[in-house]
Amino acid sequence: MKTNLHVTAVRLPQESTLAARFGEADLADAFAVTLPAGSPLDLDGWAAATLTHPPRWIAALLAMRDTAVRGLGLKTTLALRQSAQARPGEYVDFFRVQSRSPSEIVMGEDDHHLDFRLSLLLRALPGGKGHQLVATTVVHCHNRLGHAYLTAIRPFHRLVVRSNLRRAALWIP
Repeated sequence: MKTNLHVTAVRLPQESTLAARFGEADLADAFAVTLPAGSPLDLDGWAAATLTHPPRWIAALLAMRDTAVRGLGLKTTLALRQSAQARPGEYVDFFRVQSRSPSEIVMGEDDHHLDFRLSLLLRALPGGKGHQLVATTVVHCHNRLGHAYLTAIRPFHRLVVRSNLRRAALWIP
C-alpha cells in the first residue's frame, strides 16, 4: 500500500559521500520521500525508477535546455546518452555513475561551466519504520556561464527532483 508519497526538503545527509562537497557549493539541496512499507531495497531499481523515462514535461524541459546550450559547447542530453550507450552499466539514463555503495549511488558530470553531482541514498528511518529515498544535488560553478546556467535552471530544479522522487515511490516491482 502506498502510504506517504509526500516529498519533503531535508537536511543535507552527512552520511552521503557528497558531504565533503556541501560547503563551497553554489547549489546544495536534498529532498526525501518515505518509501511504501515492504518496498525493495534495490538501489539500482530506485535509481532507474527515479531517472529513466521522465514525464513529458521534464523531457520537454530537457529538450529546451539542449536547444539553448547547443551553441555554447555544453554537453547535451543526446551526447550524454550516446556516451551511456557506448558504456552500458556506467550510467543511469544519461547520468554517469561516479561511485556506488549498497546504500548510495552518486552520479554526475564535470563540464567547463560547472560540476554537477546527484546522490540517491537509501536510508533507514529511526525505529525501524521503513526507509527513505533521498536525492541530494550539489553544483559547483566554474565561471559566469555556470552561474548563469544555474540561475536559469534553478526554478525548475526543485520541481523536477520532487516529481522524480514521487514518481519513483510509486514504483514497486
